[in-house]
Amino acid sequence: MTDEPFPVDLSDKEKEIAKPFFTNTDSHVFGLKNLPEVVMGTLFSRYSRSDKSARRLLLDEFIPNKDISDIIESSMNKEKAESGIAVSRAEDFYQRVLVGYGDDSVAELAGAHIACENVSSLAGDLLTDSRLGISPLEKSARYIPFDKKIAGKYLWYRSPKIMGSRFADLYERTNDMIFDLYCKWLPTVISYVKENNPRAEDTTPRAYESATRAKALDVLKNMFTAGRLTNVGLFGNGRAFEYLITKLYSSELAEGVQLAGQLHAELAKIMPAFVRRSQPSEYLIGTREAMAEFASKTVMPPSESGQLEAYVKLAEYDSDAEARVLAAMLYRYSSASMDSLKETVKAMPENRRKELVTAYLSKRRNRRDKPGRALESTYYTFEILSNYGMFRDLHRHRVLTLDKQRLTTRFGYDLPQDLVAVGLDKEYAQLMEDVAQVQQQIEGEMPIEAQYLVPRSYHMRYYMKMNLREVYHLTELRSSKQGHPDYRKIAQSMKKEVEKVHPALLEFIQVDMNDYALARMDSEKRIDKKLEELDKKAKT
Repeated sequence: MTDEPFPVDLSDKEKEIAKPFFTNTDSHVFGLKNLPEVVMGTLFSRYSRSDKSARRLLLDEFIPNKDISDIIESSMNKEKAESGIAVSRAEDFYQRVLVGYGDDSVAELAGAHIACENVSSLAGDLLTDSRLGISPLEKSARYIPFDKKIAGKYLWYRSPKIMGSRFADLYERTNDMIFDLYCKWLPTVISYVKENNPRAEDTTPRAYESATRAKALDVLKNMFTAGRLTNVGLFGNGRAFEYLITKLYSSELAEGVQLAGQLHAELAKIMPAFVRRSQPSEYLIGTREAMAEFASKTVMPPSESGQLEAYVKLAEYDSDAEARVLAAMLYRYSSASMDSLKETVKAMPENRRKELVTAYLSKRRNRRDKPGRALESTYYTFEILSNYGMFRDLHRHRVLTLDKQRLTTRFGYDLPQDLVAVGLDKEYAQLMEDVAQVQQQIEGEMPIEAQYLVPRSYHMRYYMKMNLREVYHLTELRSSKQGHPDYRKIAQSMKKEVEKVHPALLEFIQVDMNDYALARMDSEKRIDKKLEELDKKAKT
């Protein structure tokens, strides 16, 4: 990662205004400080739906807001002298406990907001891979068009290794070609979406424009590669950041190692005691190298290649899942042992088992009524071949085990059907083939860096292992009407796969199996209603 192609968009005067609130004003990785938690949380929430940097958002939208500026000012002025002493004392205490006594749980008592801007999507996967302790938000290609140049350059990652190789010119031309075609096609796709989805009388112009633009951006966003730049906001505790930095230092991706150094430096300004021990892990690096060597000598390269059909396969499941789950449903409300409850459940007639499941699950009103922990008593492993863009959406789920293979262009790609309808399918197919040809040339010499040139449309393999409770959560959430069509299909397929083997356990799952033309329209209407209510409240 390099700051040079995309300089920080602040004047000298703006840097002086922003200086008290950020750990630096000239790097793309920085921490937030001297801001109340409510302001930082709101800032990061807005951050994911804006093409502005975090600093620009604070200057343009937060500081000019009198209510927010009053909160910031009161926070800044309150007992300034004593607060410095308090911070120093807290730092000394945490250092004694954390370093002197090794009580790592103390590191979970302090948190920090960190912004990582103009990082590649591939590095974004590394930043958002933590399961616990860190909450990420990322700039969304579903709401923000990538049709602008910054400092005369499109937003794609200039890998130092590739840019220093014989592939530099070819890599640059290929990336620019992708962005050029995106800019060329976007107006056409927006017009097509509007022509086929005229505005209804009960839909406001604002909601209509938002929903149709989101649909058009959904159609085109997977033409971008893993090297497309993004902004990632992270909020986490000290322990989680310590391990994240350690993993990044140990990454095979040079951008990840560089990010580790930058995160380490910025977090040391906010919570130095908690990240002091972060360093490259000999265990992580050594294990990765040993396993790569073992696999190369043991596992034959896949015989299949070319245009493979995407799939969701239920690779593993518990044959006695129903007995496990039903016994767990009863466990909390009895004093019997688990073995005894399993025998009780197995002896029940089918109609009695159905009554038990009904009593436990039928009162859920919607997906926000979380099913009980009894559903965590059995597990399902799904192997998935899907496009990379779909993986990036599913990667956000934390309460499961997920692992993926290296990105490649050898398993084919998905062609958005809306591009067939608008007549851009042949051009899109040619683009995918041209990019794959270049990507595979680079892959032969630098397989890690070549991942930057894999378009999100291309297929990749990964697996997801989760308990039944997470199956409910993931499939209900990702099948909801406003979701992207690609991951809605994955959620629907997961439901079908489990239903084949354990239909009784899925009788009350609330997965939306329908398709929708304008997925975001209902959500935009709800936003309109909330805006109307806020306007009425402001007037009174």
